[in-house]
Amino acid sequence: MASPGYLLFDGTSSGLPGGGPLYLQLKRMIEEAVTGGRIRSGDALPSERDMAARMEVSRVTVRKAVQHLVRDGVLVQRHGSGTYVAPQPSRVEQSLSQLTSFTEDMARRGMVVRSIWLERGLYPPSPEETVALGLSSGDRVARVARLRLSGETPLAIERAALSSDILPDPEAVGTSLYAHLENTGHRPVCAIQRIRAVRLDQDDADLLEVAPGVASLHIERTSYLPSGRVVEFTRSIYRGDTYDFVAELRLGDPRAR
Repeated sequence: MASPGYLLFDGTSSGLPGGGPLYLQLKRMIEEAVTGGRIRSGDALPSERDMAARMEVSRVTVRKAVQHLVRDGVLVQRHGSGTYVAPQPSRVEQSLSQLTSFTEDMARRGMVVRSIWLERGLYPPSPEETVALGLSSGDRVARVARLRLSGETPLAIERAALSSDILPDPEAVGTSLYAHLENTGHRPVCAIQRIRAVRLDQDDADLLEVAPGVASLHIERTSYLPSGRVVEFTRSIYRGDTYDFVAELRLGDPRAR
């Protein structure tokens, strides 16, 4: 019986279909085999030599396609063993129409979550934090940074900054920052979020257990109290292969068209 990895050639006798650089054609073929379920998490790919012979391309072409897929988190390479389809984590869908915390989002889905503290304390503010939080000379900023996990899978890195008069004791924050702020009467009621795609640097990639350069979502959130004062400035990095952000759109006033 053929190895599961050979199923990526299903329906292809030899050669690539054409259209664009050869390594990108091969990259797309492997991606389609993964997304189409012909090869699954943990399946081994054929050797570089076998793929080159079967697809009538050079080993350099195969190597380049595989390197791009490893960088994107589709494949993993194990030294002395070979190339395998990477584990595909379950995706989390998060609404952009509600102001909720990570803990609340996961609890609604019945998911077990935990955090690893990366930073927690009072510091002199950076210029960006000074502007975002409306701080004055001599003010201090409370920083709480955490790696968020579901089970053993890292999902996101959250780095929050608050004025020290809002959060004088960062060590008092437990599982949920928003739960703590609600207990102290400082829970935000609205926020502005900006989302953009970024490629992970080495440090964040190591924390999220993916390859450096993999696409991720950078989310910057500025949250406000009912008075209009900024209470929280948070920059988060979410793994692109685990999160879908969903926004509900409504038809505007047709008369305004």
